[in-house]
Amino acid sequence: MNERMGEIFTLTMMALALGMDAFSASLSLGMAPIRLKRIFYIGLIVGILHVGFPLIGMVAGRMLSNVFGEIANTIGGILLIIAGIQMIVSVVKEEESERLIPSGWSLFLFTIVVSLDSFSAGLTFGIYGARAVLVLSLFGGIAAVLTWSGLLVGKKTRGLLGPYSEAFGGCVLFIFGIKLLFPI
Repeated sequence: MNERMGEIFTLTMMALALGMDAFSASLSLGMAPIRLKRIFYIGLIVGILHVGFPLIGMVAGRMLSNVFGEIANTIGGILLIIAGIQMIVSVVKEEESERLIPSGWSLFLFTIVVSLDSFSAGLTFGIYGARAVLVLSLFGGIAAVLTWSGLLVGKKTRGLLGPYSEAFGGCVLFIFGIKLLFPI
């Protein structure tokens, strides 16, 4: 039972870390005048993609695990470290620009950009044989809630947290990647 709770805690923390970029992007997006119906739609799509990308990653990870064995463990840790570094670097590089309310192709691109990092986490979970239903429900649910929260908070506050939440998420992924490479 203790091991199961530890797994749920770890997966929840990773889902939160991966959802932080959706939160921060949504936070700034929410500062534009946006209707509640659009907020719901954006969060739903981000949640769905945070299920789809990890699912594809998990399938690929299981194939990698069967083919490469122990090398796959190292690959999983490296992928999490890379995803974390990318999130941190994107915060440093991001220039302030006017955010438009996404619709059509821009909505599609927005949701893919904030969801793509969950593919590498899914790849890692596939390598380690994590429970797919648990991973996917946590990733999708938390991403949708964080997106909705970011849009609503951005709508109310007009920009207090900014990109720092994404940097925090990147740090969490980086730490989990190190933990996979160097188990204690």
